[in-house]
Amino acid sequence: MSGRGVPPGWEENPTSWPRRLQVAALAAAGLLVAGYLTLYQLGLTGGVWDPFFPQGSPKVLRLFEPVPDAALGALAYGTEIVLSFVGGEDRWRTMPWTTLAFGATVFAGALVSVLLMIAQPVLARAWCTLCLASAGISLLLCGRGAEEPLASLQHLRRVRDSGGSVWRALWGTKGGG
Repeated sequence: MSGRGVPPGWEENPTSWPRRLQVAALAAAGLLVAGYLTLYQLGLTGGVWDPFFPQGSPKVLRLFEPVPDAALGALAYGTEIVLSFVGGEDRWRTMPWTTLAFGATVFAGALVSVLLMIAQPVLARAWCTLCLASAGISLLLCGRGAEEPLASLQHLRRVRDSGGSVWRALWGTKGGG
């Protein structure tokens, strides 16, 4: 491992601050969109702005009533923001649980986004511009954030292969490699 915290075999650090700040900014944009859509789903606004599908958005946003699915998206984006700021630049090694939790959140968000993009025309027979924007943000987050958990999984494999405790390494405690 180099002094820059770059994992063995990698050219750059997937948990560097510049990368994580980009991820946090994307997640903040997603949080704003999902938060706005949640306000509509909770009945706190009378309508929702949509430049391309103004009649379609209400149909899509009512698809899973009474569950405000946009609120779940906002929760996921908020979780991604918080997890982006946990740990140092070598957290792939010192706190693998954070990158694995982050990875689970971004992968789940991407999967749900794909399913919701399919549900719009199939179930609602309509489209929602901001819903598509939120889904696009989730997919970007997944693409940008996938390397963090991968680096941690590789680290945990190296710990296991060297006879160390994967459990201790996962939580960043002594004896974990």
